Amino acid sequence: MNIPVVYEDEWLLVVDKPAGLLTIPTPKNERRTLTGLLNEELKNKNIPYRLHPCHRLDRETSGLIIYAKGKSIQQGMMDLFKRRGIRKTYIAFVQGVLPKREGRINMPIEGRSAATDYCVIEQRKDFAITEVMPSTGRTNQIRIHFKNIGHPIVGEARFAFRKDYRLKAKRLCLHAKGLEFMHPVSKQSIGLDAQLPQDLESFLAAHRQ
Repeated sequence: MNIPVVYEDEWLLVVDKPAGLLTIPTPKNERRTLTGLLNEELKNKNIPYRLHPCHRLDRETSGLIIYAKGKSIQQGMMDLFKRRGIRKTYIAFVQGVLPKREGRINMPIEGRSAATDYCVIEQRKDFAITEVMPSTGRTNQIRIHFKNIGHPIVGEARFAFRKDYRLKAKRLCLHAKGLEFMHPVSKQSIGLDAQLPQDLESFLAAHRQ
């Protein structure tokens, strides 16, 4: 697959993951994953190091994923995530009309605190285009939070029933758009951006009103 590289240096590689691809295998031990594809390419090119994911995205979510070129830098990046030293920005299309143009969803997930900030970029007839900034990193946090306030992400099938909503999509309309962090080795400020993929652009074009 042609996986777009957004950033690379001697320690890190950041790619734009397409929707429909796992980051790493689940207990079902799927063979075709983003990590597997990237490392297979390195192996075919006789490049000695291996890439290690520093975080994950759901199978259906597209966007930016950071890989480390070695275990020690992976640990440094994971520590940065734990200390909330990485600012993540997503674009989500959510069902209906949100009660406020911007706000914070502050609801625990599995007994752990979780907070998600959002602002509405544009309100359309049946959905809102939102910019979402999770300040914590709980599993499925954005999906659960928007479902809990009655506005699940368009295309949601795991935490909401598709049949309950008139607006349908071929996949979850969630894209990891931006990353900002201080590089743990070079100490440079890194800011990265991934444009909306074509399928989400096509969805917007088909639902202009």
